[in-house]
Amino acid sequence: MEYLSRKVKSVAKIDVCQLNGTSDSQNKRSETAMSPAPPALQNKSNAQFTAGKQSLSVSGSKCTHDEMERDRIGLWGCGDGQSASKVSGLDRLKHPGLNKGMAFSIEERQALGIHGLLPARVKTQDEQVHLCKLSIERYEDPLNKYIYLMGLLDRNEHLFYRFVGENVADMMPIVYTPTVGLACQKYGLIYRRPRGLFITINDKGHVYDILKNWPETDVRAIVVTDGERILGLGDLGACGMGIPVGKLALYTALAGIKPHQCLPITLDVGTNNQTLLDDPLYIGLRHRRVRGAQYDEFIEEFMQAVVRRFGQNCLVQFEDFANANAFRLLEKYRGRYCTFNDDIQGTAAVAVAGLLASLRLTGKKLSENVFVFQGAGEASLGIAELCVMAMKAEGVSDEDARARIWMVDSKGLIVHDRPEGGLNEHKEKFAKNCPPLRTLEEVVDVAKPSVLIGAAAIKGAFNASILRKMAENNPRPVVFALSNPTSKAECTAEEAYANTDERAIFASGSPFPDYRTKDGRVLRPGQGNNSYIFPGLALGILCAGLVDVSEDFMLLAAQALAEIVSQEDLDHGSLYPPLKDIQNCSVKIAKKIVEHAYSTGKAQLQPQPLDTEAFIRAQMYDARYGAALPPQYAWPTDAPKVDLV
Repeated sequence: MEYLSRKVKSVAKIDVCQLNGTSDSQNKRSETAMSPAPPALQNKSNAQFTAGKQSLSVSGSKCTHDEMERDRIGLWGCGDGQSASKVSGLDRLKHPGLNKGMAFSIEERQALGIHGLLPARVKTQDEQVHLCKLSIERYEDPLNKYIYLMGLLDRNEHLFYRFVGENVADMMPIVYTPTVGLACQKYGLIYRRPRGLFITINDKGHVYDILKNWPETDVRAIVVTDGERILGLGDLGACGMGIPVGKLALYTALAGIKPHQCLPITLDVGTNNQTLLDDPLYIGLRHRRVRGAQYDEFIEEFMQAVVRRFGQNCLVQFEDFANANAFRLLEKYRGRYCTFNDDIQGTAAVAVAGLLASLRLTGKKLSENVFVFQGAGEASLGIAELCVMAMKAEGVSDEDARARIWMVDSKGLIVHDRPEGGLNEHKEKFAKNCPPLRTLEEVVDVAKPSVLIGAAAIKGAFNASILRKMAENNPRPVVFALSNPTSKAECTAEEAYANTDERAIFASGSPFPDYRTKDGRVLRPGQGNNSYIFPGLALGILCAGLVDVSEDFMLLAAQALAEIVSQEDLDHGSLYPPLKDIQNCSVKIAKKIVEHAYSTGKAQLQPQPLDTEAFIRAQMYDARYGAALPPQYAWPTDAPKVDLV
């Protein structure tokens, strides 16, 4: 941690119920110092813990629960989590966070007692990065490339993150979509070693004990899934662990959140995927999904255990929960816990960022567009709600903003009193007062949208006829095929351009190759990937000490990303910055988040840093190797001598 123009201290706003009589001044921690983890209290049974819980909603207190034991309170410093006095030389070769491979110097090898365990050659990290590039190029199958990268992560974290960070455009489709979807489908086959926690419904009543088994105590960010809706692939149960692992790898590679502060978690409550239940390689519980009160109690226990173990400021990102649970859990826990749902809010932010950037090409305001959504699940409803918020910021009423949005689900256009039913409170907000329409093409005929957004994982939903109608009704039709993986995309980039006389403004959730127009121009389809948003958002949340991650932060992140898009990007057909610049995007988004947190009084890190960007960069992970030996220095030899009697 660096000093800025003044020392920044981390002071958590702790309620009296957490301090048990300790004065506030005694609980201030310097953000420049690394503090040891407070020991877990002993001889406290889970039964006693459960009996002492009291809900925030009842007490009105600022903390999440009254009478709740904590293993940590406040905001800790940003140390690396390692103590040189506790690690042997051989441990450094086995620990992925400490291993440098053949980059250990001769002096380090001798001092650590590992001389002779490595070949004589001493390599630089640059040479190792080049070797990684040569090694991964030997594989043609994307799944084999994924296995290679996960093996590298298991051996040498610094090398993995530097390699991925310097080759983002090439490696992100391997670490994340679309390859991570295939990795999840084959997770029982490719699983090698633990990279997170599997907490099952059988562990109900002992979730905190499972969290204590994780070797790191300074956990700042958790990505958790129950595996019920993995990308567009459906219920993959415990095999969905590939998603939290991939997301948190991008937390570090794209936003510099330290690896030891990240924890992937899968909540295994079973699966309704019969193929997996019959698969001898399946790694999870072999029974149907547990639902109802037992499921809710399990999630509640998990959230409380996270706060008890890692503190109120530990970020919990919900990932790939089924629609019904995703909305319900977000509404239940937002504001009380430091949490957001990337499928709902992250997807919304990146999509709205693309829409805001498209306005520079269409010459319209956002509120002058008509939107048609294929799909009315988490992603579509999240995007629609954030669009409403953005249109209201332009001065449009809530009613008028919602009137410009048409949504189509599996039963057709969402209308009031639809005979087929299938409406919930979230869909009802966008229901139309018109006769039912069964197909997307019928809706396009009636609504004549200027923006067409797909997030229903229906391959080919945007057929040639629909795309041609978009072109007939608009000089620059906006087409977003956001479903993942690539095999589930509503249309390809080539289909969008070819059926709109190359006038489409296109973005997708998964990558598509460049497209050469008839006049020789090269269009580079923008990938509206959530990774533009969630790493920078998380970095800003952690740097400000946020707990209440409200919707205004999501719109702010979308606006920040749209501002980064250059005219050159737009001229080449991309609504997003190049992937190679995504690390700088994360810092700029984080800066906006931190500044807004202070302006709204939600930041818990006090006092406010004088230079926000410098402060953020000072917290970020450095993928370059550090010295394996502690510093050595001489003591003075001319100090006064005292005769001992």
